[in-house]
Amino acid sequence: MKTALPAVIRFASCSLLWRPRVMLIGTLLMVLTLLLGVMLLGVGTLALSPGEVLASLFGAGDNPTAERVIWRVRLPRVLTAVCVGAALGMAGSIFQSISRNALGSPDIIGFTTGAASGAIVQIILFNAGPLGTSLAAVLSGICTAALVFVLSMKGRTSGGYRLVLVGIGVGAMLTGLNTILLVTGDLDQAMTAQLWLSGSLNTRTWAHVLPAALGLVLITPVAVYQARQLNLLEMGDDTASQLGVSVERSRLLMVMAAVGLTAIATAAAGPISFIALAAPQLARRLTGSPDIPLLTGAVMGALLLLVADLVSQRFTQHLNLPIGLTTGLLGGLYLLWLLAGSRKL
Repeated sequence: MKTALPAVIRFASCSLLWRPRVMLIGTLLMVLTLLLGVMLLGVGTLALSPGEVLASLFGAGDNPTAERVIWRVRLPRVLTAVCVGAALGMAGSIFQSISRNALGSPDIIGFTTGAASGAIVQIILFNAGPLGTSLAAVLSGICTAALVFVLSMKGRTSGGYRLVLVGIGVGAMLTGLNTILLVTGDLDQAMTAQLWLSGSLNTRTWAHVLPAALGLVLITPVAVYQARQLNLLEMGDDTASQLGVSVERSRLLMVMAAVGLTAIATAAAGPISFIALAAPQLARRLTGSPDIPLLTGAVMGALLLLVADLVSQRFTQHLNLPIGLTTGLLGGLYLLWLLAGSRKL
């Protein structure tokens, strides 16, 4: 199938590369995300039709119970899923570009595990509440990323397979530490920590939505602004440097942006696997664009997490399967398919 050639739109001294297929796929993904969100708002013990959901959202419904359920319970859950999925999809795009590896995902190279370690320490040792747990997850995720970034330095450069391998090693050590902490804690604390480690969208409130949305809004412009430099970095450090890119500065900025996105997502919903791995690759396959799929990867991540949430609620009602376990099962199948079908891994 032939793809439409990109066009350049100029306005004064500014220019924008317009890719029709990317815009089409991105729009379709956003429409699907919106439709799936409306569908999820009607799923639950109190089943609602799409018409009833829309009426309740716009204040035109005649069922006060439905409005309370949607605004207080279901809408925060759906919006948390959208923000978390978008953050993970964008973070996965950045990590895969920097590492130049399809396995360059924060849940594989240890950043998600690092964020989880801080949360477990707070739960087991300090019996912290949701706010303390979330802050600890963000800080420990940043510290883990800094450690991996420093250890992966070879000379004055980082990235590539070395970043992935160092991240896997650090993640393995942190997994062992997490297990030790779970064993040493009392039963109630260990159960609380284990539930958090499973990743969940249950009992999400507006207190979870607002920090995740604010973090996404603040970090996204930085990532988009640095996207051109990251595209040039995929050509190799020497080539990018000759084209005027400050290689290590750009790489460090993007790593910190991706770590921030991962930490925000982990703090909001716990460790969620698969999304950061699959969303960028699926977005790039659909769009056929050589550019880093930052925005399309974010929308794809939101859509995938909503699909996983629908599977968890609709098809595993008697199991009450946490969303993190659902994405883990789907991610394992996807990873096996990826390894079996690629000659580069």
